[in-house]
Amino acid sequence: MSNQAKGIIYTLITVLMWGVLAIALKVASKEIDSPTIVWFRFSLAFSALFVWMAVRNPQELKILYKPTWLIVISSLALAWNYLGFMLGIQFTSPSNAQIVIQTGPVLLAVFGIIFFREKISRIQTVGFLLSILGFWIFYGQHISTTTGQEGQFTKGVLLTLTGAVAWAVYAALQKKLVLQYSVGTLNVFIFGLPVLLYLPFVDFANLSHLRFGYWALLVFLGANTLISYGCLSLALKYLEAGKVSIIIVLNPIITVVLMGILTWMQVSWIDGEHFSVLSIAGALLALAGAILVVRKTKKPVEQ
Repeated sequence: MSNQAKGIIYTLITVLMWGVLAIALKVASKEIDSPTIVWFRFSLAFSALFVWMAVRNPQELKILYKPTWLIVISSLALAWNYLGFMLGIQFTSPSNAQIVIQTGPVLLAVFGIIFFREKISRIQTVGFLLSILGFWIFYGQHISTTTGQEGQFTKGVLLTLTGAVAWAVYAALQKKLVLQYSVGTLNVFIFGLPVLLYLPFVDFANLSHLRFGYWALLVFLGANTLISYGCLSLALKYLEAGKVSIIIVLNPIITVVLMGILTWMQVSWIDGEHFSVLSIAGALLALAGAILVVRKTKKPVEQ
């Protein structure tokens, strides 16, 4: 199998993991509060990575007590990205949060222009404008269907946007940090600090009363982090970062399609979503704009 084929396969696994993630988070939020979900995701990912590194590269674990301030800020940014996205899903819907969170890669490109003095092409400029227009159409169409819940919907959108900003900060810092540290070394600290930060907010009493199905869902959410980030790192090893970025940006399509199917099936375990022609057009326009923005990216958008 060629390296390009391997890269595409690993990228598609990441896309699939992130495509179903928002739906799984929405289902989990019915029984478990957001900070507890986020804490469990980080805890499982950190624990597995810590054990792996303790066996394979124990010397790299010194990062846990000797981090640089850039690593600390990166970890804090990712910690809020997880919670902002989780709250966005809780107050709106999986599809909405997935579309809005794609402003992260767009903002990363903006940071690249401002802080890394990267040149912006005409295609990227068009991409920025298309993304703004697409997000505006998508937001306008969705809020028109939230009669009596406009405030909650807007709150969810704003929280998701803060998560996108946090992710862009995290990813921008990764551009510098990956030149000095391995991905595993960075992630063991970046996953570990949020475990301590969110610990005071965990509802352990609720966890002790969860049914088996929700425990299985929590384990999946934690494993999702490890699998998606692991496959992303392998994808970037075998495939150009620009191609990986373009494919990754398409992950909301999986969420939208799955939510459309679940809505049509009228399942009881998740609320259905209403999609109009304009909302779908807005989503596609926003994603197309994001693709035009990230297609010129020369460094990995996520590590």
